[in-house]
Amino acid sequence: MRPDIKICGLKTPDAVDRALKRGATHIGFIFFEKSPRYIEPDLAAKLAEPARGKAKIVAVVVDPTNDELDEIVSILKPDMLQLHGNESPEHVLTIKALYGLPVMKVFSVRTADDLKRVEAYIGIADRFLFDAKAPKGSELPGGNGISFDWSLLSWLDGSVDYMLSGGLNKDNVAEALFITKAPGIDVSSGVETALGVKSVAKIDEFFDAVEKANAPMMASGS
Repeated sequence: MRPDIKICGLKTPDAVDRALKRGATHIGFIFFEKSPRYIEPDLAAKLAEPARGKAKIVAVVVDPTNDELDEIVSILKPDMLQLHGNESPEHVLTIKALYGLPVMKVFSVRTADDLKRVEAYIGIADRFLFDAKAPKGSELPGGNGISFDWSLLSWLDGSVDYMLSGGLNKDNVAEALFITKAPGIDVSSGVETALGVKSVAKIDEFFDAVEKANAPMMASGS
């Protein structure tokens, strides 16, 4: 089966339209003001409207206050919350109870020890997203266009549902899928011409690369 594909950091109707036409299973909107992909909830809600019933609408937040989450959830009405901060397992449970929404918890990975933190969230988070740790000096917890050692994910067993993120693009996504067999992939900077500027052509190239990589796996039944 083709992995789930999330296009994250969307800001324009054209990019949303192309992501949906190519079969994105998730579209992400970023509510972190330091990010070049930041978007106001009102605009995100307008852009997300064509996706309802076609793809999961994901609100990406970084250690938000309750007031910020209240506003995002009430205006956007997302299908899922992506927590990209330092939320404890208890905090994740609280957020799920407050909003009645599934949660994708993000972990930044550089070494095998970084993945061990996942254990405390199994059975709490509905899905995980593994991204590369931000380079020194970066204020962005994700979307930095860098990858980590994908072979580290071999530590996980099949019960851990996750998306792979971090520096994915048309040139390396086939290798990433071959190594990890990831059930989902997330791309942002890999389909941009500049920080925060999505390219319809690059979105097409990314989906083409995934489909090409997926064809032999489908043929072999893996």
